[in-house]
Amino acid sequence: MKIKKAELAAVAVKKEQYPPEDLPEIAFAGRSNVGKSSLFNMLVNRRNFARVSGNPGKTRTINFFEVNGNFRIVDLPGYGYAKVSRSMSREWGAMMERYLENRPNLLKVVQLVDIRHEPTAQDVQMYEYLKYHGLDGIVAATKSDKISRNAMAKNLAVIRRTLGMKPEDIIVPVSSLKKTGCEELLGRLEELLGGQERIPVSGGQE
Repeated sequence: MKIKKAELAAVAVKKEQYPPEDLPEIAFAGRSNVGKSSLFNMLVNRRNFARVSGNPGKTRTINFFEVNGNFRIVDLPGYGYAKVSRSMSREWGAMMERYLENRPNLLKVVQLVDIRHEPTAQDVQMYEYLKYHGLDGIVAATKSDKISRNAMAKNLAVIRRTLGMKPEDIIVPVSSLKKTGCEELLGRLEELLGGQERIPVSGGQE
């Protein structure tokens, strides 16, 4: 899949600000400093498509981007930034939960983790939450240019084990700096858009 066109469709805090449920959506979630904006810039091949901030935790909205006129990628607020107040953290969490649990056209959430480090407790909590709601299964391991090839297999195994990923779950190592992993990740998105459907969970596991 090639992304030929991408534009901001909506910036939302509450449900009334979401765009219509007429297009499938794939969301991206990760810690505040994991490199999500850089990943978006790489996927759409535009340097300033998503702002890269030196201030982790700055994104406080859910941002919807329409891609190729036929689906959306959704930028969820980063989690785990220590300098954010507890009240703000709770507010972000509630905003994300409303979207993740009630958006019928949401197919999957790609979780971003830093390949250099073992996933944090918050990363694990997020993956378990996604698993409960049937949104798990794809992890993008960012900053892969920062480690050697020899270390990559070991670090990916640590991520898989720590998150409790199933054998069929997918990890894609990516580097926004060297632009590696982009084609594979886009291919995974294309597979998702090829026919998967999801029924939101209410009151129990799927």
